Amino acid sequence: MTQQLSLDSSALTVITSLEEAAAAASVCQACSLCKTRQQVVFADGNPNARLMIVGEGPGQREDELGLPFVGRAGQLLDKILASVNIDRQKDTYICNMVKCRPPGNRVPSKDEMEACRSFLEAQIEFVKPKLIVLAGSTAVQGVLQVKDPISRIRGKWFDIANGAKVMPVFHPSYLLRNESREVGSPKWLMWQDIKEIRRALDALDN
Repeated sequence: MTQQLSLDSSALTVITSLEEAAAAASVCQACSLCKTRQQVVFADGNPNARLMIVGEGPGQREDELGLPFVGRAGQLLDKILASVNIDRQKDTYICNMVKCRPPGNRVPSKDEMEACRSFLEAQIEFVKPKLIVLAGSTAVQGVLQVKDPISRIRGKWFDIANGAKVMPVFHPSYLLRNESREVGSPKWLMWQDIKEIRRALDALDN
């Protein structure tokens, strides 16, 4: 399946590196989230990684530490990655749709995501990941511009304009609310998806 993520060339012409994107994000006041953040949460991991993980937005712990996926959901994400020998720091580049915490950990608004879009586009442009994992429906809507339920499209590969393959998966916070590991449960489905992601990573070497 092919979806077009159109990179905004006008935004990227003033950002010429990942470092410049991070610096611009650190002082961004393009939406009201800048008024309530403790700090901007730009990214974590390896900027040369072939695997990018995109989530929704920072939570309280992320806002405190300045790193994405470091709360309970992040700890579960680390375990999921480690289960197939994917090292968070070496093998992935992790970021979010929005770089500032929405108050009360609410879902980012459409306007907030649009205000932050150029930073995500810059991350995709300069990291040049081969594989992108979209954790949760907000990331799916923001990147693929589709509103299909994540339960319907998770585990499927999509293609985007820069040549990367993109897979939607359940957000780790959703898995924390669904403890069952029975066949067909969200955690069981996540196990199938992470194994497929591992296979796709391995195939890049062949």
